[in-house]
Amino acid sequence: MLSIPRLMTILMLAGGTLLLNREATPAETRVDLALVLAVDVSFSMEPDEQELQRHGFVEAFQSPEVHQAIRRGVLGRIAVVYVEWSGAFDQAIIVPWTVIELPADGLAFAERLLRGPLHSMNYTSISGGIDFGVRQLRQSGLQADRQVIDVSGDGANDSGRTVTLARDEALARGITINGLPIMLKWPDGPWDIEDLDLYFRDCVIGGPGAFLVPVREKAHFIGAIKAKLVREITDQSPPRSLVQHAQTDTSTNCLAGELRRHQPPAR
Repeated sequence: MLSIPRLMTILMLAGGTLLLNREATPAETRVDLALVLAVDVSFSMEPDEQELQRHGFVEAFQSPEVHQAIRRGVLGRIAVVYVEWSGAFDQAIIVPWTVIELPADGLAFAERLLRGPLHSMNYTSISGGIDFGVRQLRQSGLQADRQVIDVSGDGANDSGRTVTLARDEALARGITINGLPIMLKWPDGPWDIEDLDLYFRDCVIGGPGAFLVPVREKAHFIGAIKAKLVREITDQSPPRSLVQHAQTDTSTNCLAGELRRHQPPAR
């Protein structure tokens, strides 16, 4: 028979192994959802907006609402990776694939995200962010019932390949793309576009149940992120006032960002 100290040592080692497995996802891990959080850190994002955005995700993964949403799944666990993007070849993994099953897992993910450095880089390549997200899903080794890329940003695609090409290739792989268009500033910059929510709706999001949650006021930022994550985890609709769904018929110019970037400056 094992002594009590010996048994405690084995249990502690087993717990440490389990934690490592949640952080460094083993091949063929079964989860309800594999979620890529793809976050815009281009120069158009003000430092306070970046901090608010990061803090919104931190608070969401600390919240009982998100923990309860995870437990309601068939398997009761999800896998999440947090990446930041700007230009076509500028992406960084801030928190690697992490399996979240218990509230402690969510708290650990939030703590790691809180301690991660903030980046700021040139250009806005939503297509590059989507392509990077697709690669993370393909290389994750996860067996997920659903795959979602959650794109947040404050501008249109102006770098890399056409955003609709990246979107359509992701959709062909069975991936859903949701959106969090950030509309806190009046669109008065040379590359800003009006109706960013419509651009996201018509040019960025897609797939089964795709939706977006526009953020128009800083006071609503954290609540919008939390509601969006709960929706993505449970695959159930949030309050109707928050949501816009993907459209099939559109008159939105999905090259608006590229055209604005290359037009001559006004005199």
